[in-house]
Amino acid sequence: MEIINNLLDKIYDSTFPTECRDRLTEAILQTRLALDHQRKTHWDEKDVVLISYADQFRESETPTLQTFSRFYQQYLQSTFSLVHLLPFFPWSSDDGFSVIDYHRVNAICGEWSDVAELHQHARLMFDFVCNHMSAHSAWFKHFLAQDPGWDDFFISIVPSTDLSAVTRPRTSPLLTPFERADGETKFIWTTFSADQIDLNFASPTVLLRMVDVLLDYLAKGADYVRLDAVGYMWKTPGTSCIHLEKTHLLVKLFRAIADEVAPGTVIITETNVPHKDNISYLGNGRDEAQMVYQFSLPPLVLHAIHYGSSRALKNWAASLAPGEGTTTWFNFLASHDGIGLNPLRGILPETEIVSLVRDLAIEGALVSYKNNPDGTTSPYEINVTYMDALNRKDDDDQVRLQRFMLAHALLLAFPGVPAIYVQSILGSRNDSEGVKVAGNNRAINREKYALSEIEAALSDEQTLRHKVFHQLSGLIQLRTRQPAFHPDSPMEVLESDNALLVMRRQSEKEHEELLCVYNLSSREIAWTLPEAQSCRDIIRNEVIAEGLSLTLPPWGYLWLKS
Repeated sequence: MEIINNLLDKIYDSTFPTECRDRLTEAILQTRLALDHQRKTHWDEKDVVLISYADQFRESETPTLQTFSRFYQQYLQSTFSLVHLLPFFPWSSDDGFSVIDYHRVNAICGEWSDVAELHQHARLMFDFVCNHMSAHSAWFKHFLAQDPGWDDFFISIVPSTDLSAVTRPRTSPLLTPFERADGETKFIWTTFSADQIDLNFASPTVLLRMVDVLLDYLAKGADYVRLDAVGYMWKTPGTSCIHLEKTHLLVKLFRAIADEVAPGTVIITETNVPHKDNISYLGNGRDEAQMVYQFSLPPLVLHAIHYGSSRALKNWAASLAPGEGTTTWFNFLASHDGIGLNPLRGILPETEIVSLVRDLAIEGALVSYKNNPDGTTSPYEINVTYMDALNRKDDDDQVRLQRFMLAHALLLAFPGVPAIYVQSILGSRNDSEGVKVAGNNRAINREKYALSEIEAALSDEQTLRHKVFHQLSGLIQLRTRQPAFHPDSPMEVLESDNALLVMRRQSEKEHEELLCVYNLSSREIAWTLPEAQSCRDIIRNEVIAEGLSLTLPPWGYLWLKS
């Protein structure tokens, strides 16, 4: 508890009330005593995460968590050891990220008992939507009603306040007017939308409430906890209000509480920002997040395959510092959000970013923008499935499959824990109709399905879904059997032709080495083994003689074990 108390003193400048401190201490102690779930103590090559909504698959009159659990056991359990359930709480917008009640399960999904049943078959990752909550929540209604004790739960700002320095992730207004019970209009801080009301962590009572949420998730079995939009938690007008010191201290506090209550819990920060800011949430390697989302990877892999060039991806990959066993990357290509562009800034020139966006928009991708301090706007993310991001409208399915599998063979070989979005394992295409219905760009990659529809497609060998599902599942399962792909195993990026990416992963403990070779281009490329020794391509189970010059087909890849 000493670490926790020291962090409270730093966050609240030694003014955290004694009564609040005692309540927090008691809540931590009681949760720790009641906990009956043991976490895995460390990550390894067998850890692969499935990202999915709890209502992803639907059957008539059946809670969706029950349907999902059955689907997972039949189709996914042999491939994914962890499931990231996107917010499954009552919500009012943004497909769950505007939470009405942190402590209840959305009625369409089921009950906490359904979460517990799924937990019997998979380790689970919960979303802790800690920056904001729904305007329809009881908490915000108490604030608007001016009920005693709720005045400081949210942030009210005089509209004339100079907020020009505040970092804006959206083009929507930062302040939203709301009328309170006495008829007075208050302008409330809303970073993401008018329905997502930012919480005021400067209030000790708010902190206590949010720690209760974290403790509830730990008690309910969360093995991983994802801190959503965490960079914006602390606000100080006159600053950028992102990545502030007290935001980092709050993350450290959540980490310290999880360590105290449920050792082995992994805290993951979600900060869709340039790489140097993103990795700052790893702290000193022992006191903040254990994992950060590797936000630069999705657009860099896309850029590499789009242009058939490894230059930017290779230079960036070579710069990644090892986690030394205490931290690692949460690697992904697709998620419920779009493909973020901010993580490219500082890695690619703005002209290249704009060119990539323009090319993808021509092929059907949508683009979301953000406001800049100078009044201009910039592209913030590309909204598209990863399948359609990699391909053109007139490509045939075989080309689509080749590029898609190449991208995922890259993902699975990078140091860190890989995560696959459910739309990717299902080989999904853009849901343009969903965008029309929902009225927002992100719906293009958030389609939900009738269970019978998906099962029919997966059983039909002619469909792209069937081919993607079986090829990608097989590649993931192969990956989990390679000690060289342990998240902590070092990576070396080797010199190669610009159209190739070649990297070596080594397991020092198992004395195993893998050479991973990728042809990013649409042409055949000859490549010679760098060392005079025979090896085996473990993907195709083929022995390759020493000194042999290989020809990689367009978008071909090899995992070579010596």
